[in-house]
Amino acid sequence: MAFFVRPSKYRHVYGTCAKRDVSYDNLRVSANAWDTNMVKVNPLFLSVNWQASGGGAFAVLPLTQVGKLPDNYPLYRGHTGPVLDTDFNPFNDYVIASGGEDSKVMIWNIPEEYAEGQEDVTPILKLSGHGRKVGHVLFHPVAENVLASASTDLTIKLWDIEKGVEKQEITGHQEIIQSLAWNYNGSLLATTCRDKKLRVFDVRSNEIIQEGPGHQGIKGSRVVWLGDTDRLATTGFSRMSDRQLNLWDSNNLAKPLKSEFLDTSSGVLMPFYDMDTKMLFLAGKGDGNIRYYEYDNDELYALSEYKAIEPQRGMAFLPKRAVHVNECEIARAYKVGTTLVEPISFTVPRKSDAFQSDIFPPCLSDEPALTADEWFEGKNANPKLIDLEAGFTAKTKKEFTPSAPVEEAKPTPSPENALKDVTKENEELKSQVTEKDTKIRVLQIELDKLRTELAELALAKKNEEMKAEKLEELPHSGNALVE
Repeated sequence: MAFFVRPSKYRHVYGTCAKRDVSYDNLRVSANAWDTNMVKVNPLFLSVNWQASGGGAFAVLPLTQVGKLPDNYPLYRGHTGPVLDTDFNPFNDYVIASGGEDSKVMIWNIPEEYAEGQEDVTPILKLSGHGRKVGHVLFHPVAENVLASASTDLTIKLWDIEKGVEKQEITGHQEIIQSLAWNYNGSLLATTCRDKKLRVFDVRSNEIIQEGPGHQGIKGSRVVWLGDTDRLATTGFSRMSDRQLNLWDSNNLAKPLKSEFLDTSSGVLMPFYDMDTKMLFLAGKGDGNIRYYEYDNDELYALSEYKAIEPQRGMAFLPKRAVHVNECEIARAYKVGTTLVEPISFTVPRKSDAFQSDIFPPCLSDEPALTADEWFEGKNANPKLIDLEAGFTAKTKKEFTPSAPVEEAKPTPSPENALKDVTKENEELKSQVTEKDTKIRVLQIELDKLRTELAELALAKKNEEMKAEKLEELPHSGNALVE
């Protein structure tokens, strides 16, 4: 019987993990239980959520600084609670946003070099508005300085970070938002939620375009757009806690186009889509494997799997413009371990040293297609592209200066004033407690009176019933005597 193998340029893609001396070692990765990828990466820097005392922090390392990190490395401190997520500005490699448990979103400038003896980096902008912790931050793929932040107050807010203002609030979720993803031109936003629903929003009008039942398992679910198509891929769990991969038509979320059972592992699957190669990478938390698929004509064809012994706690993929095209590297992942971040390079084996235009089409550039004002006014545009044949060079630092001033820290009161304030507050609380006590006693007396009256009424009713029964019996006894 003839056996046909589906032709694909990516059938022999293989992953290679970097050696420890060219990885990023001696990191104190955050032990927070929030479901996040822990790490983000751009062509120049790597950001890692940090395990820090006295508030939240994260570290930003230059990609060139491999090996063991010094113990006193500068940290980005400003949050009063653990940092849950970070994201680099796609149009300015030296700007990063963060969200934390203190319900704040913060914007930071990354210095080209840390000063000698520098311990902390402070934010240039603090954005307040969320009522509870901010679990996700995500920059817009087309418009400059537009940021989305998702919170456990069940809202998503859109910010213009240059002006430091909230421009839109998106409502409609009934439970905690688990993941969010922009479409190709940034006009729509897809979300997964703990209420087991998959939603697509027109964010500028705060309107749910589509809504449907997502994965029915109770554990985390993730969503990703498949490039410039109208298709979505989601990962999650079935009712029986089996890991699933679903393919959706974003115009009809009533049921998935395809649903594939993967395995029975318990770790959340992190999906990453490369629209240039049409490859979907799935990395499972708590295991060391990375599956990859090729998307074609509403089918996801399994290509291969990268396997490692060490489990991953999080992962991020490098923007396509920064990969090594001369080595036919089509993707590079950064895998988070306990104290280590390891680069994993995915390569197409080719003999020729020439530029391979078939596997490196024009990719997303670092130039915005729209300003924030244009986008919020309703304008749409596709992202600008760059040809990698000429090579990519990261832009020189463009200083980001928001027009909104950073929140000033409140001055610390003197001990005498602090004591007076505390004493006054204590007296007010005592007065409130006394008033409440008096009110409770009055209500208790009224309640006792009502109970007594109710008991008397019940007794009177019972006596009346007994009298009525006796009167009924008297005529019968008189008749008996006459007979």
